[in-house]
Amino acid sequence: MNLTQLTAFRAVMESATLSEAAEKLGRTQPAVSLAIRSLEEALGLKLFERRGRQLLPVPEAHYLHAESDDILNRLSNVADTMKSLINGQSGSLNVASMPGPSNYLFPRYISRVIGETPDVRISLSSRTSPQIRELAATQGLDFGFADMIGREASTTTFRQETISADCFCAMPKDHDLAAKDEIDWQDLDNLPLGLLQSTHHSHQKTVKALNDAGCTANVVLDCQFFLPIMSFISAGHCLSVVDPLTAVAEREVKMTNGQVVFRRMKAGFRYRYTIVFPIFRPMSQLARMVKDGWRAEVMELLTQVGANPSFTPTDPVPEP
Repeated sequence: MNLTQLTAFRAVMESATLSEAAEKLGRTQPAVSLAIRSLEEALGLKLFERRGRQLLPVPEAHYLHAESDDILNRLSNVADTMKSLINGQSGSLNVASMPGPSNYLFPRYISRVIGETPDVRISLSSRTSPQIRELAATQGLDFGFADMIGREASTTTFRQETISADCFCAMPKDHDLAAKDEIDWQDLDNLPLGLLQSTHHSHQKTVKALNDAGCTANVVLDCQFFLPIMSFISAGHCLSVVDPLTAVAEREVKMTNGQVVFRRMKAGFRYRYTIVFPIFRPMSQLARMVKDGWRAEVMELLTQVGANPSFTPTDPVPEP
């Protein structure tokens, strides 16, 4: 038996005449008759008694109708599911983001892009950048969003796409430097600064940029993440050199009620973000759609705050 035979058989069972069955299928009457005859030959059983223009099913045909109807309906459901998977309307999604974007920007995007699609199951977690890279290396997620921590993409475990953008200086809104459009490193000479922990590359690059400019890096606060530093800045305790998505998040969430403002750093290092994904875990259509959409979202957000973003795609996966 094949699908053509079963489809023709069901149509005949559910129609008053052979011509009606052919019309339902969009096929010619001889083609439907041939499909029925070939099915009967394959089974070694006459399924219908022919009385004039009518085909009267034998008792065994009713059993075959029930079974074939179930088979064809299941195949139709499979086809619909595959279409949903291809169109990103169903499936599962396992993603992670570094703290900062994971608090608001990343889940806001995920919830919006998934929309009213109840057939998508989501696992969304907040992890440090090293943890996200390890998850990608062990093929433990669909993709993750991290910052660049100095480790290049592995050609054997995971791949990465890179987005770079200008850094910003975060300061109290009534600070003297708030009158400037851009901030020079000399402007920060010996001013109290709140930075990420000393092991983080942004801390190290900030201190280096100040030293290279002949300035003193007066670090009075270090913190694991950028967003908690905003409270200290709004209280006038310090300034900070932050990644541009922190400026975006503060603008969107208004955590300090406008007490912190951001000015682009005029020169120096650019902050780099990475979208990492496994090599040996092929990406579903859903994951690819969400990943590419997030990249476009980040680029747009960074453009809106004047961070001059640029994108570097991943190299092709090397041949085994």
